[in-house]
Amino acid sequence: MNKIDTTSLMTLDAKPIERPTKDDAEEAVRTLLRWAGEDPSREGLLDTPGRVTRAYRQWFRGYEEDPIAMLQRTFEEVEGYDEMVVLRDIRFESYCEHHLAPIIGKAHVGYIPTDRVVGISKLARLVDAYAKRMQVQEKLTAQVANTLMEVLKPQGVAVVMEGEHHCMSTRGVHKPGVSMVTSTMVGAFRDDPRTRKEFMDIIGNPTNRMA
Repeated sequence: MNKIDTTSLMTLDAKPIERPTKDDAEEAVRTLLRWAGEDPSREGLLDTPGRVTRAYRQWFRGYEEDPIAMLQRTFEEVEGYDEMVVLRDIRFESYCEHHLAPIIGKAHVGYIPTDRVVGISKLARLVDAYAKRMQVQEKLTAQVANTLMEVLKPQGVAVVMEGEHHCMSTRGVHKPGVSMVTSTMVGAFRDDPRTRKEFMDIIGNPTNRMA
């Protein structure tokens, strides 16, 4: 897995931005605590800025991961296998770029290989690499599908994601238990209704299965 220089970040449109220092980030957390009505100097909050910045490095580690590099190691000794490969119920945790509220759900990823396959753990890592960024679910779904199509060049790719958006369940309209479903179908999955139906039958009808 390739990593970029940790002193800078790459936005999704590949424009480099300068990363603030750890001290700058911790001071920003103190500002937010004061804005919320708290005293950052009280005992219970003294270490909170450091904890938050460390958590951010975990929650948004996708900016330091290269999704394309994850798929470079493939296997060709598959005895001519050219049927559907599906990994379903991949749990993902992302954050809405509008409110920084969690999006928690499951991804279902399928593809039809041409002459090579990739290790199944790489499919889960691919989902995580894009999920661990500030996201909207529609874009996240398309990124996973398009990257698989670009690197593996299979006959087709299908990605369905189900997510509960906490920006909707814990604020605003306050509707917990509602899941959003998005899908991207490429190649054979888009062109052939029978192939698409087979994939949907394998993953089951998208429902609220967050539990």
